[in-house]
This record gives sequence, structure tokens and C-alpha cells, in this order.
Amino acid sequence: MSAVVDVVTSTLPPLPPARGIPSAFSASFRSWMTTGEKQSAISEERLLRRLPFFRPRNLSGFPDADSPVIAESTRVDLDEPKHYLNTLSITSTSPSPRAPPPAVLLHGYGAGLGFFVHNFPSLAKWAGHRRTSVYAMDWLGMGRSARVPFVVKAKRNDIPGRVAEAEAFFVDSLEEWRSKMNLEKMTLIGHSLGAYFSVVYALKYPTRVNKLILLSPAGVPRDPNTTLPSRELVDQGSPDGSVESVQPATESEIDKIRAEQQVEKRRESKSRRLFTYLWEEGWSPFQVIRSLNIFGPWLVGKYSSRRFVGLTEEETRDLHDYILNITLAKGSGEYCISHILAPGAHARMPLVDRISALKIPVTFVYGEHDWMDPEGGYESVERLRQAGNGQGRMYIVGHAGHHVYLDNSKAVNELLVKELDRVHPLRNYS
Repeated sequence: MSAVVDVVTSTLPPLPPARGIPSAFSASFRSWMTTGEKQSAISEERLLRRLPFFRPRNLSGFPDADSPVIAESTRVDLDEPKHYLNTLSITSTSPSPRAPPPAVLLHGYGAGLGFFVHNFPSLAKWAGHRRTSVYAMDWLGMGRSARVPFVVKAKRNDIPGRVAEAEAFFVDSLEEWRSKMNLEKMTLIGHSLGAYFSVVYALKYPTRVNKLILLSPAGVPRDPNTTLPSRELVDQGSPDGSVESVQPATESEIDKIRAEQQVEKRRESKSRRLFTYLWEEGWSPFQVIRSLNIFGPWLVGKYSSRRFVGLTEEETRDLHDYILNITLAKGSGEYCISHILAPGAHARMPLVDRISALKIPVTFVYGEHDWMDPEGGYESVERLRQAGNGQGRMYIVGHAGHHVYLDNSKAVNELLVKELDRVHPLRNYS
């Protein structure tokens, strides 16, 4: 595989070099001045060119004709003018009519499909072997998808109305995308808020979902009257990537994670009043970065260099450049957050109270140092079982925080393939 990578990348025309993580005023100024749609596309392509099966824009002949899959980046136009979804398609070069439903990766709040760059190779191998497809899509108003106005007309005290409008903005565009892509059914692999929307989509369009794989899902448990969402915990160890680093969830493991979260929450309680006020007023954390002008890139660099400690220096630099470009783009879908989640990052209408209606396999995956409360996932699996759906699963991944798919990608990739191939008896869903 490495030989193929070397041949492909050495033949492709070069991209502009990535800007390093800003450590000085001048570097921040250059980053701020050059962001835009063109630079955003370049930063995403720089990440995707790491894939030996990726076909860059306006180039033919790549990858090799014998490759079992081909990946292409496209813009899928929706019916509404100027509405489109940025999409990466990894398709089999010899598709089978008996292939399993394609997998669709859905990123979290304020992120983009480029975050899954370490997961694409394993999923592409699965797609080639199963002769099916894998897709990754940027949510409407996020990533490199259309930054259209986000408006909720329901009054502030109409919680169900606010939640329904905010959810529809995303899940209805996903349904329209599915129709445009001619997909009968999909397996949704969602992270964080993307996992939340995946469940909401499955509830609204149940015949279109084969199974759900939820990576550190947001909005699952009820609010236990905690204070603030804890800062994300970063594991400083080196993941071994072994199968043993993924364990079925137990009550003792869940208690351990929650105890670690509470320590962090107590440290952050002083800023609770200001945080709650800003949240209820529709504040978005990305507004702060954009308002800092030339210092925004510096702040993003501080985050990316601290958070993604398991990546190489080059990977961290390229991911920083990608994050910077999608963060400084026009605000849009990000404003959903205060309508869907209450201060403390708990859902205004928790998924644990809705999930029992699902009749498909649902897998919950949390990091060992996650800040998402795993208790909600544990209770959800039990609620599914009580409703007659015995195909609920939950796992804890070692050496990983909230970005579990990136922190310990090897272990998560093995788990994803295992869950994609898991067969469920139809008699469980009568």
C-alpha cells in the first residue's frame, strides 16, 4: 500500500504548502488573510490526497485502474437554490447488486468530513471487499457545504417547536441528499452532534437506515443538573491500537468515566453564569474565533496542537489549516446548538427518551476519557432491549477522548468493520 501512495503522490501536481500552526503574529495574519472557499478546498484536498485511491479534481488516471475503490470529492446540489452538500464518495470499481448498504460518515458540531481521514482507508478496504460504497458528507451549514441562513421561527419557550425546526434543517437535507445519490438504505456512522442527527434521521425516516453506529454521541442522556460541559480530556499515552483496547461497556467503566468528568466540571464552575447567558442568547463558540480577526488562527492553532497529540507534526499542521478554513467561514448551521442542547450540552429533548422506537441495530462507542456521559448510551441499550430490540451494543475505547475515531483510529476502525459486518436476525424486528 505504501508503494502505491508514493507512486500516486509523486505524480500528482503539487498543492500549495500548508501553513504551519501559527506561533507568531505574522503567521496568524497570513492565515487570516488567505482563508476563503478556494483555500478551504485546497486544505481539504491536502488531507484527502493522503488516500492512495483518491482522484483529485480535474485529473483522470488516478488512482490506478486496478484499485478496488475510487474516491472523489463532489458538490451535491439540493433543490433549494444555493443549497448543496460537500461529499466524498468512495465507490467500488466492481459494485455488486447484493452488496450491503453503503456507510455514511457524519461529522460532529463545527467539524467536517476531513476529520475522518484516518478512518477512510479501513472503510475503503471494507467497501472494496464488500463491493459497496462509503460516503462522507458535510452537514448543511457546516464544513464545506453551503453556508445558508439558519433560522428558527418558534418562540424561545416553545422547546418542541425549536428542536423540531433545528433538527429538520439537517435531517431533511440528509434525506434529500440520499435521494439525489440514489441510495435505498444507509448505515449511518455519526460522531457527536452528527450521531444525534443520525438517530433523529432514523426516527423520521426509519425505512432508509440499515443500522446506526454512534461515536461519542451528543444529546443522549437527560440533564442530571450538572454545571458545564467539561473540557475535552486528552490522553497523553500512545494507543496500542489492539483489539483489547475496545471493551464492552460495564457499569464500573462508566462510573470511572463519570467520576473523571465530575473532577473537570468542578474546576470550570466559576464561569457558569456567563456561559448560560451566552448560550441562551444563541451564542456560537465560533463567533469568538471570527471576532478575534488575526488572532483567530492563533487560537485554532493552540487547540489543534494541544488536542490532536497522537498525530504527526505534518498531520497536525494540515488538520489545523483545514479546521481554520471551515471555522472562519460564514456562520450558519452552528447556530443550531442553543436550540437543540441546553447549557451543559444536554439535549432539550434527550434521545434516551426517544430511541426505543428504533427497530435496527444501534451501537454506542465512547472514549475512555470522553466528556460525553456514557450513562445515556447504557440506558439506551437497555431501553432498546425492553422494547424488543436486542441489537443494541456499547463499547469503551481505550486511549481515546471525545474524538474517539481519531484518537485511537486503529482500534475504532476494527470495531467499525466488525459492526458493519454484524448480521442481525430479522425475527428481532417483527
